Amino acid sequence: MNLWIAPASSAWPLAGMAFMLLCVGAWVAQDAAKRVLASTALVAFIWRVVFAVALGSSFWASHVVMVAGMGLGFPVGYRIAGILGAWLLAMVSTGFATFALRSGRVTFLRLCVAVLPLVAGVVLTSWVAVLSMGLQPGVIWRGVYVALGAIVVMVGMGVCVIGVCVNHHRSYRLWWLKTAVAGAFGLTVVLSQQFIIFAFNWGGQKSSLFHNQLGGSTLTALASGGTLVLLVVIWLGLLIESHLRDSMSRVNGEIERNANTDLLTGLPNRLSFEASLAKAARKADESKTRLALMVIDLDGFKPINEVFGHNGGDRVLREMASRLRSLVGPNDRLARLGSDEFLLLLTENPTEAEAAACAQQVLSRLSAPCKLDRRDACVTSSIGVAMYPSHGAVSALITHADVAMRSSKTAGGAAFSFFEQQMMNAAREQVELLQDLRFALANKQFELLYQLKIHAPSGEITGAEALLRWRHPKRGVISPLVFIPMAERFGLINAIGGWVIEEACRQIRSWHLEGLRMRLAVNLSVHQLRQPDLPDRIAETLRRHKIKPDLLTCEITETVAMDDAKTTMVLIEKLAAVGVHISIDDFGTGYSSLSYLRKLPAGELKIDRSFVLDLETSSDARALVDAVIKLAQALSLRVVAEGVETEEQHQILRALGCDILQGFLFAKPMTAQALSMWAMKDEGPRNIDFRRSLFDPSAPELG
Repeated sequence: MNLWIAPASSAWPLAGMAFMLLCVGAWVAQDAAKRVLASTALVAFIWRVVFAVALGSSFWASHVVMVAGMGLGFPVGYRIAGILGAWLLAMVSTGFATFALRSGRVTFLRLCVAVLPLVAGVVLTSWVAVLSMGLQPGVIWRGVYVALGAIVVMVGMGVCVIGVCVNHHRSYRLWWLKTAVAGAFGLTVVLSQQFIIFAFNWGGQKSSLFHNQLGGSTLTALASGGTLVLLVVIWLGLLIESHLRDSMSRVNGEIERNANTDLLTGLPNRLSFEASLAKAARKADESKTRLALMVIDLDGFKPINEVFGHNGGDRVLREMASRLRSLVGPNDRLARLGSDEFLLLLTENPTEAEAAACAQQVLSRLSAPCKLDRRDACVTSSIGVAMYPSHGAVSALITHADVAMRSSKTAGGAAFSFFEQQMMNAAREQVELLQDLRFALANKQFELLYQLKIHAPSGEITGAEALLRWRHPKRGVISPLVFIPMAERFGLINAIGGWVIEEACRQIRSWHLEGLRMRLAVNLSVHQLRQPDLPDRIAETLRRHKIKPDLLTCEITETVAMDDAKTTMVLIEKLAAVGVHISIDDFGTGYSSLSYLRKLPAGELKIDRSFVLDLETSSDARALVDAVIKLAQALSLRVVAEGVETEEQHQILRALGCDILQGFLFAKPMTAQALSMWAMKDEGPRNIDFRRSLFDPSAPELG
């Protein structure tokens, strides 16, 4: 009796086809397997199914193809339910193999979890597939060949699983190892199935009960072609998924980089820096070392934006970032805090002396001019330094360095300061003061005091300047030198400036109703001059209070007037068209262009008090004041000197030909009521008369 029949002439080509299907299936399954552990539970289940379909279909189809190469000599068919059951069994058994891929470490238990289902799957799939043929007179098994097939599967699959685990958990994938695993899988299954096929007594079979249901040649074509198409579809799906995943990874990476990077300078932003700072602090705690944190703020950066535009400002910021990069050590950290501020962290256990030397180096490096549109743009920097752990916890380090930087800026800038606890107290006081300032207008805490202007030739009172004061309910009277810079910085100055104009006009009207035609001067800030509707609002206020415009003088500092001369010229011309007087304040402290000064529709120049204070002791001051007076006379402008405190200053200014004098020599700033009492009842601090024109009853009504 023949134990098996000889293979048909097509056996080797069909065996090659089976091997190819197995290799392709193993290759595709490996791509699915590496996605199993990189996914959430639901997605991982889907990839397990893909793995099982690819691998299970390949060795199910390989069995059908290899049986077709046996040349049985009678029509062969399959029961449809049985052969589908074999396919399902193949996929279920291979699905368990993915549980061995949880980590790169291959244990005996993990190997058994993967290999034993594969062994059972190969053997049982072949057994169910043979049973579904309905062979007559019946199937006779040869156990030794079944055992040999199982051993081949066990050894081969063990090698394949180890190879997949090793390759999957490498930092990069080895294509040759992946190919070797696919080849080993194909060879293992072909050999094992050959042994299992030999385990049946094919020669004793006379017929197949189900040859009319699904013919062997038909199933072979369907199994091989369908499986190949299925594997190609899965492979294409994996390629598309990989492409989409890579694209999403790049997009997410770009989003993460953008979230942690300042797009203008390319430096890390505050979010990224704080993570680096926390990590550096933990390391410093472990090694008992120090850190030094600097907050670097550019002085005078706002005018750069105004003069050169925001593109010019951006170029300056990029240049400053580049200079800072050149100063940073390999283990230090640099970031942009925002606007014109940067953060620098020194991590190499710096001493205060080393941190100070680094800060001085930063000051020097950043102070070099930047070339913009063939012009030099110069900025300096103010730096605050906080040491860790001596200057506080890491959570407060940036705040403390920022407070120290503010201290440097308040002191004049272009310097660095180390954090001190009293700075924090001052900063806290500043915050409280700012909160109070926001409600000062609503709570009617502002008031105007009035400093008299004296006509130098006659010694008579001819007008006054309105001076703003803040009468705080707890702190008393606060100087504008304290709160005006704060109001400018935090956007409150326009509202306060508007109130000053409104209150000054109201007071002019009130004095007029008492019979006093007092000309009043108010100061306009640079922020007010940037409002194109300022002349219209002033004109409307004058109309509402029925005041002639020539009773209001608007004082504009020389530096503000010359900062953007063309724009200021247009605005001043509009103010002059309203009818108010224009005065150039603090003259001599800036660099006025005589061509612009000649064109300005101003009525007077106001000499800065710093020159008046030195009149008695400095011939240079006298010469400068004399030159300003002569220049003003040549341009038909009146000259006002402020800060007159001594009789000698008074006499010098009169001798030089000054027109109007202001200062404590004549009277300190007073309330509107006190000034009225002096004018109406002659109850003043000095025996100074008011000009008759201020009381002229023949003067026409205002309005």
